Parts: sequence; C-alpha cells; structure tokens
Amino acid sequence: MLPCGHKRSTFSGKDFRLGRCPSCRCARVLNPRTDYASIYDEGYYKGRGADPMVDYVSELSDMRTLRVLEWSALEGLVSTLVPLSPTTRWLDLGCGVGGLVQYLRSRGLDGVLGADDGWGADQARAAGLPILDTSKLDDLAGTFDVVTSIEVIEHVVDPLSFLRRVARLLAPGGVFVLTTGNVERVRGELAGWQYVNPDVHVTFLGPLALTLAYEQVGLRPETSTFGRHHIDLVRYKVLKTLGVRRRAAWQGAVPWGLLARLVDRRYGITTMPFGRKPARA
Repeated sequence: MLPCGHKRSTFSGKDFRLGRCPSCRCARVLNPRTDYASIYDEGYYKGRGADPMVDYVSELSDMRTLRVLEWSALEGLVSTLVPLSPTTRWLDLGCGVGGLVQYLRSRGLDGVLGADDGWGADQARAAGLPILDTSKLDDLAGTFDVVTSIEVIEHVVDPLSFLRRVARLLAPGGVFVLTTGNVERVRGELAGWQYVNPDVHVTFLGPLALTLAYEQVGLRPETSTFGRHHIDLVRYKVLKTLGVRRRAAWQGAVPWGLLARLVDRRYGITTMPFGRKPARA
C-alpha cells in the first residue's frame, strides 16, 4: 500500500493518511479510527454524525422516504440471481437500524434477518425486528441463500476477514450482493473524491480488488448486465447525492433510463461484481 495523500476531516478535525495498492488499485485510510461506539452513536444514525447524508432513523417511519427506491431495486436485483420466496434465507449483514430488513419482510420475505452491533441494532431489536448479534453468526454457517451488505464494506478495516465470514455464512449456490463506491473510476486525487469520508469510510474497492478478494475467500465473482433494477438503484444514488430525501412527483419527469445508463458508464456501478458460493459437486 503506497501513500497517496491525506485528508483532514471536517467532522472530527483529525488528519487521515491515505494509501493505494498499485496492483489491485484498492485504497484505504492508513490510520483509521477504531472508537466505534463514539463514531456510530445515536447522532450518526440520526444524520448528525460523520456522514450527514444519512438519517436512517427517520427513514424507517417515512412512507415517502427515498430509500424505498434502493430497497426495491435491491429486491429486484437479487431476484434475478436467486429465486425468492417466503422461505428464502436472506441476511442483511451490517443492517444498521434494519430498514432493508423491515422493507423485505413487509414484502412477504419472512426469512430475512439482519445482523449488526451497536446503537442502531439495539434500536431495531427494540422495535421488534429480527436482528442478530454478529457474535452469534458462526452458529449459522452455511445456511443463507443471500447475504447483502449495503454501503458497509467501505466501513470495514479488514475486508478480507469480512468476506471470509460472508463465504462461511452462505449456503452452496448462495450469493453475496454489496454496494459501495467504485474507486477505479476516481479521477484526480483520492482525497478529492466525495466518498472519502475518513472518519467512517476507510476501505475503497473496485471491480479488480473485489474479484481478487472473492477468489481468495472461495466465492465466484460474477456480474449482472444493466437492467431495470439498476435504473432505480442509480436513481436513488443520484438523488441522494443531490440531497433529496423523499420521493416526489417531479422525479418522474426525469428520463431515468437514459440518465442511469450515462451515470453507470461514468461510475461503473454495474461493473462491481457479486460473489456466488459454488454449489457442491
């Protein structure tokens, strides 16, 4: 990992050193924060923390939250990879306050569970959502048809260990789907990339790094072709970046089909592979 600059946080005032691997082109914060209870506290989940673009708590009760676009797109995308039914075993790993879990279960996917630790997970459990403590996951090795981690891996200091756990959790033929920024499409200095929010975003991957990582942990890297579910996923990302939090009628006037393809061509959203656990011979 070669040094490639630094970035000073406007939230904590700390200086963070950045590094990049010349072979797989991944990048990371070289001196990440590890005071997780302080970072991921109540303020973080309510949009008053290191990432002001999120407000996970309010999204749970807002019927017009923009997040529904993401949740719906993910359900559709996963349905093209594995058959979905009420008995599908789906784990949302790093689920936070459980928004995706709540949405999917409301859609009749009764086998969906979440897993996380800390303030957000505690609130989700108090609300009655089936959120597992991550220390209990080893007992469920090999049982999940789907594992998702939505905007999670960029928070992980050791992504290989994280992906090894995912591989253990998946049943043969199961799939792992993630979303994260594509570092290979960054133009200019890494520190200038909006996604580098160094108090909380510490690992930055692209298709090559993910492919190599999947192969190391025993997952088969695969990609999906651009489809209608990607349109809503890109739509969500564009509107979120613009600071929009709720769905509104005016958004339907935007030619999202064309715009989503242009955005995908620039930022390489569909080039990020998912991982499939090989079926038993």
